[in-house]
Amino acid sequence: MADAYFSLFSLILLLLPLYILIFLYFIVRPRPVRVPIKNRHVFITGGSSGIGLALAHQCAQQGSDVTLLARNVSKLEEAKESIKLATGRDVRIFSADVRDFESIKKVVEEVGEIDVLVCNHGVYMPQELETQELEEIRFMIDVNLMGTFHLIKAALPGMKKNRGERGPGSIAIMSSQAGQVGIYGYTAYSASKFGLRGMAEALQQEIIADNIHVSLIFPPDTETPGFVEENKRRPQLTSIIAASSGAMKADEVAKKSLNGIKSGTFIVPCNFEGFLLSVSTAGLCPQRSFLMAFMEVVTSPILRIAGLCFQWNWYESIEKWHAQKK
Repeated sequence: MADAYFSLFSLILLLLPLYILIFLYFIVRPRPVRVPIKNRHVFITGGSSGIGLALAHQCAQQGSDVTLLARNVSKLEEAKESIKLATGRDVRIFSADVRDFESIKKVVEEVGEIDVLVCNHGVYMPQELETQELEEIRFMIDVNLMGTFHLIKAALPGMKKNRGERGPGSIAIMSSQAGQVGIYGYTAYSASKFGLRGMAEALQQEIIADNIHVSLIFPPDTETPGFVEENKRRPQLTSIIAASSGAMKADEVAKKSLNGIKSGTFIVPCNFEGFLLSVSTAGLCPQRSFLMAFMEVVTSPILRIAGLCFQWNWYESIEKWHAQKK
């Protein structure tokens, strides 16, 4: 009798992963979707350089009608010319500050209905909170967080219009791995990026019935002109702690981002470390893939232990740095 019970228990354990997979298949929401970009209007902010420009090139190569928005007119002209030479496609360019809602609204009204909105703009000024000026903190929050609110609020009425005939739409928001985990020297920057997640989670619930799908992208350090300049002022401890994550090329981040947008993926990591962060910080975020949901369920205890090991290493680095400083 004991052997029979043991055999039954063993069978249940063996079948448990299958039961969980079947259960997750029926409950994950939103459902899987494909967001086409060919012959569709893709509007990209921060599109004159870095990830935004790389993304514009890839969208144009795949047949999208691309509009770029940034502040620097000369860089926008250069971006337009480079895309024309590489793909043969014309792009529209507009100069505006995302902090100015009326300017953004005027641009959006001029460009017409948007199918894919990519909120790629952002500023990054690493420094300890105690020594950072409040104006810099306010600037980061205004650009990174409020600027994204401005764009989405301006674009939503047009994006919702005739959505049934036009097919699925997408709003992609460029966050950062510093929007998944706080790092020394990123106090203000992380605050501006963490806020994007709360926005994205609530926004997806508000617009899912309109067939518009939100993607939240988490790139690591990326080799862009802006990153090179801003990194010169990064605190030494920030560099020590962030050294575990290598920098990516802008083209690589753009490719990962575009694949995530086209699959309607909510959380879009860009490298292996980002994938682990996405699983370990899944929380209550939407999940379209029942296989990814299964991964999150079964690996969360292990990844929590790994996360605690990372925290131990970071705090050890902080302790040693302060000891050497004294």
